[in-house]
Amino acid sequence: MTENDQPTEPQTPPAPSNEEAPVKEAPIEEAPVVATSTPEPEPAPAEPVEPPGEGWGTGRRKSAVARVFLKPGTGKLLINKREVDNYFTEENDRKQVLTAFEVCDQVGKWDTRINVGGGGHTGQAGAIRLGIARALIKCSRPLEASIRAAGYLTCDARRVERKKYGQRGARRRFQFSKR
Repeated sequence: MTENDQPTEPQTPPAPSNEEAPVKEAPIEEAPVVATSTPEPEPAPAEPVEPPGEGWGTGRRKSAVARVFLKPGTGKLLINKREVDNYFTEENDRKQVLTAFEVCDQVGKWDTRINVGGGGHTGQAGAIRLGIARALIKCSRPLEASIRAAGYLTCDARRVERKKYGQRGARRRFQFSKR
């Protein structure tokens, strides 16, 4: 056999490179605009707007809940429509209510109306203190640093431990009898 008699492979044309052949672009068809009837979402309701200097706060301690309303004034403090001295009989509770005002030098500058319920007198005093601290921040933002540094914006999460079955209380057990 001669070299010319060898079977030849079918030859394929070389693949065009991207540089050599220009790419043909298909014409872009614009889709017709269809009107949709979905309304735009409504914005979320904002917090209630307070007049300048007024604010409110909620405080909780154990099972007590206090709602505190502040407005600039002469320092009048009403708890469930009674004066603080008539409401709390313990001196420690009266002092705890006023500590949030004392930390930021605001004693006598705010009229305070408080509704409090649940729990005992110590829990209510702690709830009122937290409520006053939160209300002061809403009234005057620069006071936040001193109130937070004193630790009055932290809710005391301690609660009464539940009674366990087979025991007299949460930890107390019935008296053990050997015989």
